[in-house]
Amino acid sequence: MPPDRLKSVPEYLTCLLAIGEGTKQQVIDQMGSLGTTIMYLNSSAPPTGGPVGVLTEEDLDEVARLPEINRIMPVIGDPILVRHRNVDKQIYVFASPHIMPLVHHWQVAQGRFFTEAEDRELAPVVVLGYQVYRDFFPYLSNPVGQYLLIGTSPFEVIGVMAERGAESGSQNYDDMVFIPYRAGRARVYQTQEQPDYVVMEAASMDRVQVAEDAVRALLLERHGREDIRIGNAAARLKAQLETRDTMTRMLGLVAAVSLLVGGIGVMNVMLMTVRERTREIGIRMATGARDYDILSQFLIEAMLVTIVGGTVGVILGLIIGALLIFWETPVIFSFGVMIGAFSCAVITGLIFGYMPARTAARLDPVVALSSE
Repeated sequence: MPPDRLKSVPEYLTCLLAIGEGTKQQVIDQMGSLGTTIMYLNSSAPPTGGPVGVLTEEDLDEVARLPEINRIMPVIGDPILVRHRNVDKQIYVFASPHIMPLVHHWQVAQGRFFTEAEDRELAPVVVLGYQVYRDFFPYLSNPVGQYLLIGTSPFEVIGVMAERGAESGSQNYDDMVFIPYRAGRARVYQTQEQPDYVVMEAASMDRVQVAEDAVRALLLERHGREDIRIGNAAARLKAQLETRDTMTRMLGLVAAVSLLVGGIGVMNVMLMTVRERTREIGIRMATGARDYDILSQFLIEAMLVTIVGGTVGVILGLIIGALLIFWETPVIFSFGVMIGAFSCAVITGLIFGYMPARTAARLDPVVALSSE
């Protein structure tokens, strides 16, 4: 039935654009949380072949001295068995310097983060991601002062990070624990010769490419070969945003085709209605109805069909969107989008209902009255 066809279009458009806006905002939020000046450095095998390069502490010291670089943060991380009393779980143990919250624009919810002195002194302290706190200490309002066994080494809990969630292409930050970089190398990752990657922050947003080129040139000079990779966080997220925009446009095209099919359905049903009510039209014309009156009657009927379908479609779209929010899918509803989807359905009914209405208005009264 045409109402069903047309109600699916506003429903589809409302959900599609709400999800599209939600995912777009999610990427934008990630760009804000990661920062548009962030780059990632890690070693790799040269394009011409050979062993994987090694990033030494001297390399990192030289990179940090570059005027184009604001700060650097070496990171080591792997899933490690973490225990507390009778609870044990594989947790991603994130070893980094004390500047991690500053680099990632992240706040501590309880307690504090470790200091530069604690990092330098190999202090066995740990800061929990929010989900780790809930998993290991559900009975405590504040776990500061408790101990976790990370691998075979005990660490004292000194803080809990604010809830953050998963970021696109990354693990869930809430399901990690954070320890000082040097303590991590000495107590947990003893066999690790170099960081897994290095987070680099450019001095300014407009100098990211200059900073990347400077780091690449410096390490090429020091290593004598191109055995490093540099990735740009903002560029990666921008590419994801463009991909999602492309998918939204493609799905929007599908919605447009559905709208066209629904409009043709309205036109066909209204033509059948005109044929079935030919005698009624003839009686109205014989009693003084003008062509304009007949045209208006059938246009109003076509619009009522699409208004009902559009209203039901928008309501169903809101219900589906609410369910998606419940399932933690990013969705942002827009009043303008809902009005636009509803208007598209009504305008489609008006356009495709015009031909049947015009056919009814042009009937010859004599012929119409003689029909059965």
